[in-house]
Amino acid sequence: MNNYETIMILSGKVDDEARKNAFEKFVKLLNENGTINKIEEFGKRKLAYEVKKENEAYYYVINFNSNVDCVSELERQYRITDEVIKYMTIKVDK
Repeated sequence: MNNYETIMILSGKVDDEARKNAFEKFVKLLNENGTINKIEEFGKRKLAYEVKKENEAYYYVINFNSNVDCVSELERQYRITDEVIKYMTIKVDK
């Protein structure tokens, strides 16, 4: 298993319930296929530049351990989830 860090930015226009449901979906996926080390929620922030016609969004950072297949599935889920406006996953060296 490798160490990864994923950053996801969820739309600031969606209601709290939809945002929480989307976030919980990603946490469940990571828990099923690896272990989560740390979750940081930065809340609603102003974006540095407009992304998909949005100026504010919710920021989340998750550090986790998993295999490469889990990362592929996680990023696939990001792409098909409407609430996600931006994401990035990197491998972290210890």
